[in-house]
Amino acid sequence: MVDLMAREEERDVERLMTEIGRQARGAAAALARAPAGARDAALEAMAARLRAHAARILAANADDIEAATARGQSAALLDRLRLDEARVEAMAAGVEAVRALPDPLGRVLAEWTRPNGLVIRRVSVPLGVIGIIYESRPNVTADAAALCLKSGNAVILRGGSESYASSRAIHACLAESLVQAGLPPEAVQMVPTRDRVAVGSLLGGLGGCVDVVVPRGGRSLIERVQRDARIPVIGHLEGICHVYVDGAADLEMAERIVLNSKLRRTGICGAAETLLVDRACAGTHLGPLIAALLEAGCEVRGDAAAQAADARVQAASETDWRTEYLDAVIALRVVEGVEGAIRHIGAYGSGHTESIVTADPAAAGRFLEEVDSAIVLHNASTQFADGGEFGMGAEIGISTGRIHARGPVGAEQLTSFKYQVSGSGQVRP
Repeated sequence: MVDLMAREEERDVERLMTEIGRQARGAAAALARAPAGARDAALEAMAARLRAHAARILAANADDIEAATARGQSAALLDRLRLDEARVEAMAAGVEAVRALPDPLGRVLAEWTRPNGLVIRRVSVPLGVIGIIYESRPNVTADAAALCLKSGNAVILRGGSESYASSRAIHACLAESLVQAGLPPEAVQMVPTRDRVAVGSLLGGLGGCVDVVVPRGGRSLIERVQRDARIPVIGHLEGICHVYVDGAADLEMAERIVLNSKLRRTGICGAAETLLVDRACAGTHLGPLIAALLEAGCEVRGDAAAQAADARVQAASETDWRTEYLDAVIALRVVEGVEGAIRHIGAYGSGHTESIVTADPAAAGRFLEEVDSAIVLHNASTQFADGGEFGMGAEIGISTGRIHARGPVGAEQLTSFKYQVSGSGQVRP
C-alpha cells in the first residue's frame, strides 16, 4: 500500500511538472514577441516590489535560517542562505542593472551577401525555456529571473529545500511584476514542491518543453545534473581557483589579493582554494603570506617548503590540491616560476578562475595566454569572477564548458541565433 501511494505521489509531481513545462513553453513564445520596453517595464517593477516587500522576504528568510540552524547546517551554508536588508537591496539593484543592459535580442551578429544576391543575416534570439536548479542562495531566484526575462526566455526555477520559503517570497514579487507589465506570469515559474521527483522531471526536459538546464550548487547537485540531464547543461562542476604569486610580485599587493581572493566570501565558486608561490620569491614572500592568512583565521595546508616557512602550516595531501573547500582553508604549494604554476593548474584546476600577481608583463602575458580557464586575471582578486563585476548586471552562473557559453553567463549568453535570408526570386540550380 505504501509503495502504491508513493508511486501515485510521483505521478502527481510528474503531472504538475508537465503542466509547468507546457505553460512555460507558451510564455516563451509570448516573450519572444514582446517588445524590449515591456520586458524592461517588468524588470523595473520587479526591483520596486523587492524593495517594497523586503520585510516579507526577510521574514520568510528568518524561517529558513531557523530551520537550517536546527538541522545543524554549516556556517558556510548559513552564510549563503542568509538575507538582510543590504542583500535584498543588492538583489533589487541587480535587477535594475540587468534592465539597464542593451537588449540582447534582434542583434545582427553578422551580415553578408552571396554572389547570387542572397542577403544572409545571423540574428540573436532567445534560447526558449530554461530550467534552473539551485540550492541555498535565495538571491538566485531574482538574478536568474531577471536575466531570463531580459533575454526573452521563460524560466522554471527549482530552488533548494533550505531556501524554500525565501525563494517563494521573492518569486511572488516577480510574478506580480510580470502581470503589471502585461506579460504572462508563467514566464517565471517556481516549482511548488520540495519533492526530488520534480528535479528528475525537469532534467528529462518535460516532454521537450525545456531547452537547457543550469545548475547552481554543490558538487553532488552538479554531478547529478550532468549525469541525468537529457537536455543541454550550462554549468561548472566546482571552482578550484588559484592565485599564483610570481617572483616579480609586489608583496603588499600580493597579500591584499590573496586575502581577498580567499576570505572575502569563502563560500562562493570564485573563492581561491590554492595559493601558488614562485620559489624565486619564497624567501621574502612565503612567510608573510602564510602569516597574513593564519592571522585572518584561515587554515593553511602546505607542502614541505610552506611548512618550513611556518610551523603552523599543516601538511597538505594530494587530495588538498583537488579540493574546493568553500571555507576558510587554503592549500599552498611552492612552484618553479610561471611554468610550474601553469603546470599545477593544468593538472588540478577545474577551469574556473585563476589569477597571477606580478609586475613582469612577460610572465603575466604567458599566464593569461596559456592557462586554459574560463576567467584568467592579472593583479586582481579571483572574487571578481562574477557577472555583476563584469558589467553584465548579474549572472546565472559561471560556465566552465567550451560550447556556447563560457565564464559568467549573463543575458547575452542566454541567447542563440537564427539565420534570416532575403532573396529576390533566386532558385538553386
